Amino acid sequence: MTEIQRPGALYQQVAAAIREAILSGEFEPGAPLPSEAQLIERYEVSRPTVRNAIAALRAEGLIDVRHGKGSFVRSDGQPSVTIEGRVTRTSGGRFVKPNGTAWDEVEEPSVYRSHTTKATGQLLDLPEEEALFGCDRLLVDSTTGTRTMHRTLIPYAVTDDVPELSAVPGSHPAVIYGLLTKAGHKLWWSETVRARMPLPDERAALRLPDATPVLHLARVTHGTDDRPLLLEELRVGADRAELAYRIAADKEPAPTASA
Repeated sequence: MTEIQRPGALYQQVAAAIREAILSGEFEPGAPLPSEAQLIERYEVSRPTVRNAIAALRAEGLIDVRHGKGSFVRSDGQPSVTIEGRVTRTSGGRFVKPNGTAWDEVEEPSVYRSHTTKATGQLLDLPEEEALFGCDRLLVDSTTGTRTMHRTLIPYAVTDDVPELSAVPGSHPAVIYGLLTKAGHKLWWSETVRARMPLPDERAALRLPDATPVLHLARVTHGTDDRPLLLEELRVGADRAELAYRIAADKEPAPTASA
């Protein structure tokens, strides 16, 4: 039995005591917390106080509440999957994305017509409301069960220049890279990553625990004259994945002759 003798709201005192038990290793990662009745007896407080303490720890991301099963200490282990941020071109001219064979499609890809928003327009160097082909995929890692949401957005202006794309806008990105190269583009890629809290549909599709952010990756494929040709967006739970990059040093530009 642990007596609470600290300043502050009573539920905050209970939350602090449970937090200390978690951080000290008394309640191990992945293990269930004691039941409400056990916590009430341990801290000599009411049921509402225990529930408010659990809610506070849940908001902090220290515990995960599983309906019908109780409260569990959030795992602090290493990410389940590493996503490599690079693209390889084989000697035969085919493009390969690392991890490409590890992901299975949970459902059929959804191909649709859309338009640029302020955010996607900035990435594609287009004004808002420009027409796009979109394709959404929900993928799962065959080994760990980690889910990702993957989206490709292709401007109509690009499909006008590369007619083969308008016939297959739902192709895998590596296939699209090949069609763009065949059309004469020399490709390079830029990529940004940010963490944010998920939208309700993302939380449901990715099966995220409480208080878990997503990693939101945006990759732009550039072609001739550095023109943006394709936008890919990948969203994955930050508790399940990490991103890894291979970094090469840029060459210094050649000095220009003085006048």
